Parts: sequence; structure tokens; C-alpha cells
Amino acid sequence: ESLAVRVAGKTIAEASALTTTDLADWLDHLRLPAFQQTVANHILQELRARVGFVNDVGLGYLTLDRQTRTLSGGEAQRIALSNALGSRLVDTLYVLDEPSIGLHPADVDRLLGLLRKLSDAGNTVVVVEHDPAAMRAADWMVELGPASGDAGGQLVYQGPAAKVSEAATLTGQYLSGEKRIGVPSARRPAVRWLDVNGARLHNLAGVDVRIPLGTLTAVTGVSGSGKSTLVHDVIYRQLESRLRGEHTAKQHLGEPVGDVVSLKGWEHLEDVVLIDQAPIGRTPRSNPVTYVKAFDELRALFANEPLSRARRYEPSTFSFNVAGGRCEGCEGAGHVLIEMVFLANVFVPCEVCGGSRYKREVLDVKLQGSSIAQALEWTVDEAIRRLHRHARLARCLWYLQQVGLGYLRLGQPATTLSGGEAQRLKIARELARARGGRRLYILDEPTTGLHLDDVRVLCRVLDRLVDAGHTVLVIEHNLDVIK
Repeated sequence: ESLAVRVAGKTIAEASALTTTDLADWLDHLRLPAFQQTVANHILQELRARVGFVNDVGLGYLTLDRQTRTLSGGEAQRIALSNALGSRLVDTLYVLDEPSIGLHPADVDRLLGLLRKLSDAGNTVVVVEHDPAAMRAADWMVELGPASGDAGGQLVYQGPAAKVSEAATLTGQYLSGEKRIGVPSARRPAVRWLDVNGARLHNLAGVDVRIPLGTLTAVTGVSGSGKSTLVHDVIYRQLESRLRGEHTAKQHLGEPVGDVVSLKGWEHLEDVVLIDQAPIGRTPRSNPVTYVKAFDELRALFANEPLSRARRYEPSTFSFNVAGGRCEGCEGAGHVLIEMVFLANVFVPCEVCGGSRYKREVLDVKLQGSSIAQALEWTVDEAIRRLHRHARLARCLWYLQQVGLGYLRLGQPATTLSGGEAQRLKIARELARARGGRRLYILDEPTTGLHLDDVRVLCRVLDRLVDAGHTVLVIEHNLDVIK
């Protein structure tokens, strides 16, 4: 019944299927009879304003019927920002976490203009941000540091943003130009190519793309230009089908997968790996040391201690995932879940082990004066200093250090890691197996959540993957990575 009603020849379904850019144009050219215009005047003003706010935050490529679950974190946040602009509130504190995520530099300036509008309207805007343009546009800056993890947590600067470049802080050094991310002196020559011809999906209309193998390639463009569609839904899915011969999760879910007229050069690859910012584990049992397969080596060291041999402990005794040495009161979790009927569930420390995860007798075994529970509290940097003589374990941890995660604790629950940390953990694991083979690594906005100095470390790590004979394809807006 509702589809029987048309405005200017369009049903509500057809209008909702327009991008907000096209919808704004349609509203601007909408001509109604005098009586309808009088009735709809206020509605049209509000509709034009709200659609305009969505376009102003760089989301003009979205349609109104787009499901919110398909939005990225950055897109969802900018939708909330457009809603805030439309509410016209004053004397309100707005807190935004990296609103520039996923934005091309051309779109960042427009975003900053909107944030300035909010503050000029009498509101306070607090932004967690690493983008240099956003930092320079701020009135006041607060910098925490001086480094990550245990070496952080201190206030190293607060004051006018314009004067941070005069401070001797890490951020100030980058903004002043004292420190910078270098540009390669020479580019790697391309010998083989991956040729994608006639890529079609969403707004991709028969795109032809050439990607040099054995190099680092950046895919960039303004928001909504089709970068993720090309890389994720076309290149990755097509290579996955050819190299692994399997259906993708997206196909199982009934979501569209991009098609191509032809794909050449894929036979030069042995695998395609998507390194995204999805969590490495859904439960606290997953942690950095288990993810990079270093926990096996650590447990073997504890099992080799004299007291362990006397008690006939095996490496499995020091696992919190299987019965033996773990606390059975919490089954090695270190905490107990209390289900609340009308409130959110809560976790409380296990009364049996006090949160250590292990039986008391297992904690009697010491490695360099520390029990297995205490060892899991070591940072990666500390573990390398203590265990550098144990080559296999040290090498596993060294890869974590190389991607800038030396501050993480070995047993830090995966659920506490940020998306950027999870992505760098995945890169570390790939570095550990980088020898041999020719793989294509795909990363979507790997600089998300990274400080300028962390971006420098990331560039060095990506270069190492390429030096090992692999191909790296990144979707990126960060100009330092693109250069």
C-alpha cells in the first residue's frame, strides 16, 4: 500500500535507494503543487538539512536503505556526528574517537569545518586523533606519553595546539618536521603483474587495474569511490576462489561478490591473506603469546625446570586451556561469570586461584624467579630481555617487538586489544612465516589508530614483507604510506 504513493514519480523505496548526494539533488529540484508545498515546506527544510549534514561528513555515497550493520566504525561515528549537527544542541560536550578514520585528506578538511561549527555554536569538542591536519586545527592539545604501555600514562604536553611543535615531545617533533617518515630512495621494479579486467560490483563499472607483484601498492581515493569494493569484494574474493577453491563467507551469507571479465597473473601467487582489524579472539583466553605460537615454547621452558621434572610436570601442565595444572574453579579463566537477570553479566576474580588461573602447586615452579602466572604479566620487551638465550621463543616475541607491540603483556586478553593492535599482531604472525612462498597481503587502513611514530614502524614492517618476496596491497589515505 505504501508503495502506491509517489512523490515526483518516486516511491519511498525508490527515494531511499538513492545515495544521499542524489537525494539532495532530487530534493532541490522537487516541484510540488502549491497546497502540497505549503504542507511539506517544514518537512522539506528539515529533510534537506539532515541529508546535507550526512553529505557534509563525507557520506554522500550512502543510501538511506543501507543496513547499519554494514557500516564501518568510522562511518557509524560520522552518522552520529551528522545527527549531532542536526540536533542543534548547545552547551554540550562531544567526544569523538578518530573521526578522520577512512577519510581522504580532501574530506578531512570538510570534517574539521563541521567540528568547528559545533564548537562555534557553543559546544565543547574533544577529539582523540592522530591526523596531523586535525591536530593543527585544534585550539588546545593534550598529549600523553612518552611511549606506549608501561612507558606511557603521563601528561607530556598540554597547551595551545599551535605551540606543540615547540615542545620536545614525540608528536611535537613530527609536527615541527624534526622527525619525519622517509620516502624510499628507489622504487622496486615490477617483473610480474596481477591484471584485473572488467571489475564490476556496486559503483565499479568495468574497472581495469594492474597491480605489480613483489611490491607495496597503495589503493586510495575519496570516501565511497569503491576502494574497499575493488580490493575486498573483487580482488580478494576472486583470488581466494582461485587459490583456495572455496566459497567465501560473504557468498554463504548471500552478500554480493564482485565479478571480473578476466584475472591474469594470479598463478604467480601461492596464497592471499587478508589482515584486518577484527579481534584475534572473542574470549580472554586468547592473548598475544598464544596467537604467535610462543606459549608452547614458554610452557616447555617451565616444564624443563628441575622442580617440574621432579614432579613430572609436562608442558601441558602450564596451559590454562586444558585440565592438569589449571585452576578448575574457573577452568583457567582467572575469573567467574556471574549472570545477572536484569543487568549486564559481570566477571569477578576466581576465589580459588585469586585470578592466577593455575593451581597453587604449579605456581611453585619458577623460571628466573617468576611463576607461569607472573611470566604472563611480563611485557614482550621484558620477556625478550629475560629469555633472549632461548632462540625459538625470543624469535617469536621479536616479531611482536618489530611491529611496535613490545609494550603488550604476554597474557593480555585479546578482548582488551584495539583494532590496530590486533592487526599488528596478525602482521607479526605473518612475518614469522614470511620465509618462502609468494603471498598477497591485503590490509585495509592499517594506520588506523596509529601515532605518527607507529606509522613509521608499520612502513618498515610492510617493507620487510615485500623484501621477503611477497606482495602487499593496502587501502590507505595516510600520505606517508602512499609516498
